[in-house]
Amino acid sequence: MAQERRQDGILTLVKDKGFVSIDDLVAHFNVTPQTIRRDLNQLANENKVRRHHGGAGTVSSVTNTEYTKRKIMDSVAKEKIAAHVATMIPDGSSVFINIGTTTETVARALLQHQNLRVVTNNLHVASILAVKEDFTVLIAAGEVRHRDGGIIGEATEDFISQFKMDFGIIGISGIDEDGSLLDFDFREVRVAQSIIRNSRRVILGADGSKFGRFAMVKLGNINQAHDFVTDTQPPHSISELLKASEVNLHIV
Repeated sequence: MAQERRQDGILTLVKDKGFVSIDDLVAHFNVTPQTIRRDLNQLANENKVRRHHGGAGTVSSVTNTEYTKRKIMDSVAKEKIAAHVATMIPDGSSVFINIGTTTETVARALLQHQNLRVVTNNLHVASILAVKEDFTVLIAAGEVRHRDGGIIGEATEDFISQFKMDFGIIGISGIDEDGSLLDFDFREVRVAQSIIRNSRRVILGADGSKFGRFAMVKLGNINQAHDFVTDTQPPHSISELLKASEVNLHIV
């Protein structure tokens, strides 16, 4: 494949996914890692992608990928993560579930459970779980974000703060090399922070595309989670931070 055509293909993948790894690009284009690194370095020099350890992401840190695209991105990884998270939630538990396509996948995996009490600021999660007669599902007050059904704002944060739940299941848009958890909307971040504060155990679920992906708002740090569930070995800096902070790493 000609270099120009391959680089156009790389740009399309980065735009759709937000972050792509060198390994994924090698498999996709059937070329050597050295060829992909040269392509990424050239694209980064032209300010078309942002170069990260192990891959590349979008230049913008202010705009998330469209919800309809995120729903189908890395779906196999999300299903594996969701299945594992579901095994960590006992029947009869109380659970926060926040905004995100990964957490929506977790909600579907929880349908085999019994007698859950769920508080969520995600309309899609509420819709998924509402079919269970033995579940109690509470939807947070606040502004409904039209693009993805997320509920955000001060009223949402105040609503969340009224509860103390057994588990908080959190999704995230990006994880920086220093462990910072990143997202795009400061109002969503404030709600997620409230969920973390009011959960006895915090479970973070994120697929490998989130490593090194930039977003402009800092939610917190990965060391605030009790458990981190992912589909690939994290970068060395993240692995060391997880060990030092005694965060349980689950690779599915």
